[in-house]
Amino acid sequence: MVTLCASDLLVLVDIQNDFCPGGALAVADGNAVVPQANELARRFHAAGGGVVLTQDWHPPGHSSFASSHPVANPFETIQLDYGPQTLWPAHCVQGTVGAEFHAGLDVPMASLVVRKGFRPGIDSYSAFFENDRRTPTGLAGYCRERGFTRLYFAGLATDFCVAYSAEDAARCGFASVLLTGASRAIDLHGSLEAAMARLSAAGVAVVETV
Repeated sequence: MVTLCASDLLVLVDIQNDFCPGGALAVADGNAVVPQANELARRFHAAGGGVVLTQDWHPPGHSSFASSHPVANPFETIQLDYGPQTLWPAHCVQGTVGAEFHAGLDVPMASLVVRKGFRPGIDSYSAFFENDRRTPTGLAGYCRERGFTRLYFAGLATDFCVAYSAEDAARCGFASVLLTGASRAIDLHGSLEAAMARLSAAGVAVVETV
């Protein structure tokens, strides 16, 4: 088992109602990550490390919603100004119950909530960059200011927001670890296999737990 320390940060990605069973974009077995996330957060806090939450936070009519494109359907891919974009059912709309964190998520020690996807014209999978892969969220600067050097990622969904966050953490120069045991995938058209290949190429460690 890895010895955690004060330079370790746990990033819990998008553990929100709309990504859990019954939500608008439910990930199969998504609510199973909640108790694991709570336990991980307690362990990181006890070791002196940090905990950060990310929250999908879309305005109504966001460009990633299939309903914003009259001739398109959910889960199709279209080209937007910044490149290919999968279209999703409307989800995690600002101020709605679906955008709230799962009620069972109990991590009062979290020191930061990173809201992403709030710009109407561009989606944001990663906790570090919008989907243009250039526009920063500010998380990298926060990590550097706080002295976090090894980042662990868990949550929803493994093959999209969790994987892109872990990949970008490595791209920003951090040691990056994806925790599969506390994550669940959508696996849309082979997206999980593709994500694992990207993570391997980026040097991200993929383990079940710590």
